[in-house]
Amino acid sequence: MKRLALTLIAFVATVAVIMAQDGSRSQLTNLPHIYIETFSGQDPASKTTEVPARLWIVEGSREAYYDSVLIRGRGNSTWKMEKKPYRIKFPQKERFMGPERANAKKWTLLANHGDKSLLRNALASYVGDLCGQTFTPGAMFVDLTLNGQYRGNYQVSDQIDVRKHRVDIAEQDAPLTPESNISGGYIVEADGFRDYVDGKTGWRTSLKGVPMTIHYPAEDEITTSQFTYIRNVVNTFESRLFNNTFESALSYRHYVDTLALVSWYLASEITANPDFLWSMYFYKDRDDDRLHFGPMWDYDIAFDNDNRLSGHTPQRELMADIGFTNNGLEQWIGRMWQDEWFQRLVFDHYKTLCEDRLEQKLISRIDSLAALIDDSQQLNYERWNIRQRTLREVVIYSTYDEYVDDLRRFVHIRIPALLDAFARRNPDHPDTDDLIGIEPDVTTRSDYYYAIANAGTATRLDTDAEGHVVANHARDDSHSQQWQVITLSNGYHHLVNRLSGQALTDPTEGPSTATTNLSTQLCVAPADTADRAQQWHLVMQSGGRINLNNRQSDHTANLSGGRADDGTVILSYTNDSRNATSNNRLWTLVVVDSLTAPDAIDAPRQPDVDYALAYDPQGLRLHYGTDDLSRLTFDATVYDAAGRPVLQFRAQDGVSVASLPRGLYVVAWQWQGRRHSAKFSR
Repeated sequence: MKRLALTLIAFVATVAVIMAQDGSRSQLTNLPHIYIETFSGQDPASKTTEVPARLWIVEGSREAYYDSVLIRGRGNSTWKMEKKPYRIKFPQKERFMGPERANAKKWTLLANHGDKSLLRNALASYVGDLCGQTFTPGAMFVDLTLNGQYRGNYQVSDQIDVRKHRVDIAEQDAPLTPESNISGGYIVEADGFRDYVDGKTGWRTSLKGVPMTIHYPAEDEITTSQFTYIRNVVNTFESRLFNNTFESALSYRHYVDTLALVSWYLASEITANPDFLWSMYFYKDRDDDRLHFGPMWDYDIAFDNDNRLSGHTPQRELMADIGFTNNGLEQWIGRMWQDEWFQRLVFDHYKTLCEDRLEQKLISRIDSLAALIDDSQQLNYERWNIRQRTLREVVIYSTYDEYVDDLRRFVHIRIPALLDAFARRNPDHPDTDDLIGIEPDVTTRSDYYYAIANAGTATRLDTDAEGHVVANHARDDSHSQQWQVITLSNGYHHLVNRLSGQALTDPTEGPSTATTNLSTQLCVAPADTADRAQQWHLVMQSGGRINLNNRQSDHTANLSGGRADDGTVILSYTNDSRNATSNNRLWTLVVVDSLTAPDAIDAPRQPDVDYALAYDPQGLRLHYGTDDLSRLTFDATVYDAAGRPVLQFRAQDGVSVASLPRGLYVVAWQWQGRRHSAKFSR
């Protein structure tokens, strides 16, 4: 009876607190707005000292109020930034992110200040969910006002701890009794920030010296017996990983949760998180001999957002090869990659994700998140400078949309690149051409000829008498400057020269990466769509410009020295973050002519009709002329210079082109079993 009375009192107090409103706080955007006021009126100045505060959260007509909240700083490099991240602690457990998330006291407020898109941590959590991680930190976007000052767009997320809807494993007895089962649970981090000699909550592993930090049980609760137990478990796992065989009963395979391992590893590679071997969490449950890799954490420098990787191509290389580590953990993953079981596990799981439209799902999530926070990000960048590098951003843009486009482009390149990389490491060596098609960046039509013009000089890809590829000044009547751009089923493009009938080829020989075996001159060779040296990824950059990236060499087409002289050679060159900004590597596609299809064998012949297409530049109208318009029963399509359809109309009706921007256009139609086209300038 006494317990019931206390519960009712607590309930009444909670209702009274939630109902308290002073009417001075409101939402500034569509997102919930959190107001925090410290009792001292001073911002938290430390990551260790908690400051008492009041907190309000406003959403629509509802306002919730929490007294006696504690707030402190959090993060490592992010704590040094002007826009600070925080951790908040309620006096009692709260479902702060709704009924489907944890009921907990501790929550984080991520500033995402080193990520101009503000989306990377939220997108990484979604990747973890898709890959099959049991728990990924939540993402609830809010606006934050602290001590009367608007601080910007923030992300409410979970603290990593043991509880339902977080790391859902057995809690240790506190205090321990002689009957306590100390086999679980534990949360441990392979922690590159620590340099331990053995201590109360940390040690270095016995074989590879990997620094480990125990996060659960907490430092003020863990006992010597618990520390000794989990240290022995991890050290034993490491010794099993590096024993002489993968096939024995003592192999590491039997002591790791398979789904947790592959989902954690794939999520780390899909997001291209360079820190995944610097800081890695794993946990162990009670009466379970296996280690569970995860949960994921801290992805603001992922998705190619760290300029320390400038010597590499994060879009294509495995983070297991180029990620940051000095703690020995890379030896763990390197050892796993020697195991054919792991090689097949990674490839098979990733192939299934791709077949389930992984790329499309990620692009859709980027778009939906960007739309959700659009009003908030505008306020955020009124408060903070979007053009200022705050951490290690690779590229600085002028607008938010450019940062989101950059994130989309990265995903579009990385998803198929990983399929290639994992297939090559799979002992069964499947050909990825037959695995899954990808959506190309650039939409082209194979029934047009294109000129490929350099963004800096406007000179065009051409061929010389020896079949070398060079750049020459533009000539619309030069068939050697015209290319048929054919989209292959795997999403790559095959570029065939109109004059020679041969295909654009990168003749680089031997093993190649994005930054090795450079400066080979491109050439043309007999067309073979199965030849990877003739398969090109047309990567869309800003302003409608593209890169021509070769599948075989992993290089990009580069105008040597950026020269405008006729005969300037085109090189197979470095493929890295400068692709988006270097005019030497940027090209534009311009429609210059159309292919004429032969008569269809079974096409019904229609009565001869004399007609003509006319363009009225004053009235900005396209129309056909003939004695009887009703006899023109076909439709016509207008394409822009990039080959994209922009208008369609019935020949009898004509169409206004007033809505089109100025430029060169092609009108195409089919009549009497043949294709016809005409160019006009708007």
